Amino acid sequence: MAGSFITVRAYGSGEINALLSRIARAGTDLEPAFAEIGEYLIEATQERFKLELAPNGEQWEPLAPETLARKDGEDRILQQSGTMRDLLAYQITGRVLTFGSNQEYAATHQFGREEDGIPARPFLGLTTGPWRDADEIVEILQDHLKDAIA
Repeated sequence: MAGSFITVRAYGSGEINALLSRIARAGTDLEPAFAEIGEYLIEATQERFKLELAPNGEQWEPLAPETLARKDGEDRILQQSGTMRDLLAYQITGRVLTFGSNQEYAATHQFGREEDGIPARPFLGLTTGPWRDADEIVEILQDHLKDAIA
């Protein structure tokens, strides 16, 4: 071959192959990362309950006067007993993480029920405000893959 060139050879390709295999295994075994993400989502969602914020950063609609009267002036929204907030859970099935509440009334509060005058007060979802849940989730996944090469 005429001209100027360089040759690159991979020595120790067994080490490279082993490293790539560890990364590939970590990429298919996401359960440890999903468990960490699930725990993070519980904490982040419970914090939004305290702040009475939707994932998009908007305040939940205030309680109606009739609701306040029925609750003897207790003005905390979606926290009368704390059951929905305290029983948030996640489930990992293969490569899928499902997060939410199995409480019967959770969907009513997430989406609202117009015919009964109950406004939507979304509590499930990833934040889009000043702190972003997606950033934390990406960091958890990156750490999971970094552990494979450590």
